[in-house]
Amino acid sequence: MDNYVTGAVIRQLREEKQMTQEELAGKVCVSSKAVSKWETGRGLPDISLLQPLAQALGISVIELFSGGVIQNRNRSSNMGKTVFYVCPVCGNVLWSTGEAVVSCCGIVLPPLEAESPDPDHMLNLEIVEDEYYVSVAHPMDKDHYIAFLAAVSDQGVQLVKLYSEGNAEARFKIERVRYLYAYCNRHGLFRVKI
Repeated sequence: MDNYVTGAVIRQLREEKQMTQEELAGKVCVSSKAVSKWETGRGLPDISLLQPLAQALGISVIELFSGGVIQNRNRSSNMGKTVFYVCPVCGNVLWSTGEAVVSCCGIVLPPLEAESPDPDHMLNLEIVEDEYYVSVAHPMDKDHYIAFLAAVSDQGVQLVKLYSEGNAEARFKIERVRYLYAYCNRHGLFRVKI
Protein backbone atom coordinates (compact mmCIF):
# COMPACT_ATOMS: atom_id res chain seq x y z
CA MET A 1 0.00 0.00 0.00
CA ASP A 2 3.01 2.30 -0.52
CA ASN A 3 1.02 4.26 -3.09
CA TYR A 4 -1.08 5.72 -0.27
CA VAL A 5 1.51 7.26 2.04
CA THR A 6 4.96 5.87 2.80
CA GLY A 7 6.30 5.66 6.31
CA ALA A 8 9.79 6.38 4.98
CA VAL A 9 8.67 9.79 3.71
CA ILE A 10 6.93 10.61 6.98
CA ARG A 11 10.04 9.67 8.95
CA GLN A 12 12.44 11.52 6.64
CA LEU A 13 10.42 14.72 6.76
CA ARG A 14 9.89 14.50 10.52
CA GLU A 15 13.64 14.06 11.08
CA GLU A 16 14.48 16.93 8.71
CA LYS A 17 12.22 19.16 10.81
CA GLN A 18 14.00 17.83 13.92
CA MET A 19 10.72 16.65 15.42
CA THR A 20 10.24 13.66 17.63
CA GLN A 21 7.44 11.21 16.96
CA GLU A 22 5.70 12.63 20.01
CA GLU A 23 5.92 16.21 18.68
CA LEU A 24 4.50 15.16 15.30
CA ALA A 25 1.77 13.18 17.03
CA GLY A 26 0.78 16.27 19.02
CA LYS A 27 0.47 18.35 15.83
CA VAL A 28 -1.91 15.88 14.20
CA CYS A 29 -3.75 14.83 17.39
CA VAL A 30 -2.72 11.16 17.48
CA SER A 31 -0.50 9.09 19.78
CA SER A 32 3.23 8.73 19.27
CA LYS A 33 2.57 4.98 18.85
CA ALA A 34 0.42 5.78 15.81
CA VAL A 35 3.26 7.77 14.24
CA SER A 36 5.65 4.90 15.01
CA LYS A 37 3.30 2.46 13.26
CA TRP A 38 3.09 4.69 10.20
CA GLU A 39 6.86 5.03 9.97
CA THR A 40 7.47 1.28 10.30
CA GLY A 41 4.76 0.30 7.82
CA ARG A 42 2.55 -1.34 10.43
CA GLY A 43 -0.27 1.11 9.86
CA LEU A 44 -1.44 3.99 7.70
CA PRO A 45 -2.75 7.42 8.66
CA ASP A 46 -6.48 7.86 8.21
CA ILE A 47 -7.45 9.94 5.21
CA SER A 48 -8.82 12.64 7.53
CA LEU A 49 -5.28 13.10 8.90
CA LEU A 50 -3.54 13.69 5.57
CA GLN A 51 -4.03 17.46 5.44
CA PRO A 52 -2.87 18.09 9.04
CA LEU A 53 0.00 15.61 8.56
CA ALA A 54 1.16 17.31 5.36
CA GLN A 55 0.92 20.71 7.04
CA ALA A 56 2.92 19.53 10.05
CA LEU A 57 5.61 18.13 7.74
CA GLY A 58 5.70 21.22 5.52
CA ILE A 59 4.69 19.52 2.27
CA SER A 60 1.57 19.07 0.15
CA VAL A 61 -0.81 16.15 0.43
CA ILE A 62 0.10 15.11 -3.10
CA GLU A 63 3.74 14.72 -2.04
CA LEU A 64 2.62 12.32 0.66
CA PHE A 65 0.79 10.31 -2.03
CA SER A 66 3.72 10.43 -4.45
CA GLY A 67 5.91 8.49 -2.04
CA GLY A 68 8.78 10.91 -2.38
CA VAL A 69 9.88 14.33 -1.41
CA ILE A 70 9.99 16.78 -4.30
CA GLN A 71 12.15 19.83 -3.77
CA ASN A 72 12.43 22.48 -6.42
CA ARG A 73 16.12 23.36 -6.43
CA ASN A 74 15.52 26.01 -9.10
CA ARG A 75 14.69 28.75 -6.58
CA SER A 76 15.73 31.49 -9.00
CA SER A 77 13.20 30.23 -11.57
CA ASN A 78 15.81 29.75 -14.28
CA MET A 79 13.60 29.16 -17.33
CA GLY A 80 16.33 27.01 -18.88
CA LYS A 81 15.37 24.37 -16.32
CA THR A 82 11.73 24.25 -17.42
CA VAL A 83 10.11 20.85 -16.91
CA PHE A 84 7.16 19.59 -18.97
CA TYR A 85 4.44 17.14 -17.94
CA VAL A 86 1.78 15.50 -20.16
CA CYS A 87 -1.30 13.67 -18.85
CA PRO A 88 -1.68 10.31 -20.66
CA VAL A 89 -5.44 10.34 -20.01
CA CYS A 90 -6.59 13.78 -21.22
CA GLY A 91 -3.47 15.13 -22.97
CA ASN A 92 -3.20 18.16 -20.67
CA VAL A 93 0.22 19.85 -21.01
CA LEU A 94 1.72 21.47 -17.93
CA TRP A 95 5.11 22.99 -17.23
CA SER A 96 7.02 24.30 -14.24
CA THR A 97 10.28 26.14 -13.68
CA GLY A 98 11.65 23.24 -11.65
CA GLU A 99 10.78 19.92 -10.12
CA ALA A 100 7.23 19.73 -8.78
CA VAL A 101 4.51 17.27 -7.93
CA VAL A 102 1.99 17.58 -10.75
CA SER A 103 -1.26 15.61 -10.87
CA CYS A 104 -3.95 15.33 -13.53
CA CYS A 105 -6.87 12.92 -13.88
CA GLY A 106 -5.89 11.33 -10.57
CA ILE A 107 -2.37 10.47 -11.74
CA VAL A 108 0.90 11.91 -10.44
CA LEU A 109 2.71 12.85 -13.64
CA PRO A 110 6.43 12.17 -14.07
CA PRO A 111 8.54 14.96 -15.54
CA LEU A 112 9.34 14.40 -19.21
CA GLU A 113 12.99 13.83 -20.03
CA ALA A 114 14.04 15.67 -23.17
CA GLU A 115 16.26 13.94 -25.70
CA SER A 116 18.05 15.14 -28.80
CA PRO A 117 15.84 14.65 -31.86
CA ASP A 118 16.29 11.47 -33.87
CA PRO A 119 15.86 11.57 -37.68
CA ASP A 120 12.08 11.06 -37.36
CA HIS A 121 11.66 14.00 -34.96
CA MET A 122 13.98 16.67 -36.36
CA LEU A 123 12.83 20.23 -35.76
CA ASN A 124 13.09 22.39 -38.89
CA LEU A 125 13.69 26.05 -38.16
CA GLU A 126 13.20 29.07 -40.39
CA ILE A 127 13.32 32.76 -39.49
CA VAL A 128 10.34 34.72 -40.77
CA GLU A 129 10.64 38.40 -39.81
CA ASP A 130 10.75 38.45 -35.99
CA GLU A 131 9.59 34.85 -35.53
CA TYR A 132 10.89 31.32 -35.65
CA TYR A 133 8.78 29.10 -37.88
CA VAL A 134 9.22 25.59 -36.46
CA SER A 135 7.98 22.46 -38.17
CA VAL A 136 8.44 18.73 -37.81
CA ALA A 137 8.06 16.34 -40.77
CA HIS A 138 6.12 13.82 -38.71
CA PRO A 139 2.88 11.87 -39.16
CA MET A 140 -0.11 13.59 -37.60
CA ASP A 141 -2.39 10.56 -37.37
CA LYS A 142 -5.00 10.04 -34.65
CA ASP A 143 -2.76 7.59 -32.80
CA HIS A 144 0.71 9.04 -33.57
CA TYR A 145 1.35 12.78 -33.67
CA ILE A 146 3.29 15.75 -32.33
CA ALA A 147 1.18 16.98 -29.39
CA PHE A 148 2.92 20.31 -28.81
CA LEU A 149 5.78 22.55 -29.83
CA ALA A 150 7.33 24.98 -27.35
CA ALA A 151 9.97 27.68 -27.24
CA VAL A 152 11.66 28.51 -23.93
CA SER A 153 13.47 31.78 -23.34
CA ASP A 154 14.89 33.27 -20.16
CA GLN A 155 11.60 35.20 -19.91
CA GLY A 156 9.00 32.48 -20.35
CA VAL A 157 7.49 29.63 -22.31
CA GLN A 158 5.64 29.89 -25.61
CA LEU A 159 3.62 26.71 -26.18
CA VAL A 160 1.44 25.69 -29.10
CA LYS A 161 -0.82 22.69 -28.56
CA LEU A 162 -1.16 20.60 -31.72
CA TYR A 163 -3.82 18.11 -32.71
CA SER A 164 -3.85 14.98 -34.81
CA GLU A 165 -4.60 15.49 -38.49
CA GLY A 166 -3.29 19.08 -38.26
CA ASN A 167 0.18 20.30 -39.16
CA ALA A 168 3.20 19.93 -36.89
CA GLU A 169 4.17 23.59 -37.08
CA ALA A 170 4.17 26.76 -35.00
CA ARG A 171 5.53 30.29 -34.89
CA PHE A 172 7.38 31.72 -31.90
CA LYS A 173 8.73 35.19 -31.18
CA ILE A 174 12.51 35.03 -31.57
CA GLU A 175 13.37 37.26 -28.65
CA ARG A 176 15.76 35.43 -26.27
CA VAL A 177 14.61 31.89 -27.17
CA ARG A 178 17.14 29.34 -25.89
CA TYR A 179 15.43 25.98 -26.48
CA LEU A 180 12.83 24.49 -28.81
CA TYR A 181 10.80 21.43 -27.80
CA ALA A 182 8.61 18.94 -29.63
CA TYR A 183 6.54 16.27 -27.91
CA CYS A 184 5.57 13.10 -29.77
CA ASN A 185 2.73 11.20 -28.11
CA ARG A 186 4.56 7.90 -28.72
CA HIS A 187 8.24 8.76 -28.47
CA GLY A 188 8.40 11.54 -25.88
CA LEU A 189 10.02 14.95 -25.61
CA PHE A 190 12.75 16.26 -27.88
CA ARG A 191 14.81 19.42 -27.34
CA VAL A 192 17.09 21.55 -29.50
CA LYS A 193 19.32 24.29 -28.14
CA ILE A 194 19.28 27.50 -30.22
